[in-house]
Amino acid sequence: MSEAFADPAAITGYHAHIYYDPGTRDAAERLRTAIGKLFAVQLGRMHDRPVGPHPGAMYQIAFAVEELPRLLPWLMLNRNGFDVLVHPNTDDAYTDHSAFAMWLGKPQPLRLEVLRRSAPG
Repeated sequence: MSEAFADPAAITGYHAHIYYDPGTRDAAERLRTAIGKLFAVQLGRMHDRPVGPHPGAMYQIAFAVEELPRLLPWLMLNRNGFDVLVHPNTDDAYTDHSAFAMWLGKPQPLRLEVLRRSAPG
């Protein structure tokens, strides 16, 4: 019996979401600035309120597949206590944020019901 495995070629890029609270916004912004200077990324706006599936304040970092091996180790060592969600971008946002996601720090309770699932194939 053959198993069906997900094809990593379906990953078109990645997102990292950095979670902060109002008391740590300045530190979160310093981390955001450093990431923007050191890596080839697109920095999203800082959201001080929940947005999409995210339960609290956060900002998004979008980056290419090729940047993952550089950015991920740096985040592991320099996240300064912030909780970070890293997920791939495929055609299934629900699975990207749940089954395919990895957390640095404490996982946050995402509102997955707002995310699009791919059509069953």
